[in-house]
Amino acid sequence: MNLFLNYLVVTALLALVLLPAGLGLARERRIDRQLRDAARREAEPAEPTETESRGGFSREPRTVGPAQCPLLS
Repeated sequence: MNLFLNYLVVTALLALVLLPAGLGLARERRIDRQLRDAARREAEPAEPTETESRGGFSREPRTVGPAQCPLLS
């Protein structure tokens, strides 16, 4: 019984030490996925709106994608 409790304590401490690293890794992967999706959306050619296809100007402001950090590319 004592040996089982020792293993249980060691396993619990290991889990407590590794938990912040695991959460940080999951957060980094989520951010990378969001950046990759934003880059794909920015690279896709925009479909012309009805006023642009007729040669007129649209009164709606154009949307700009997220700013890109030169250090991340």
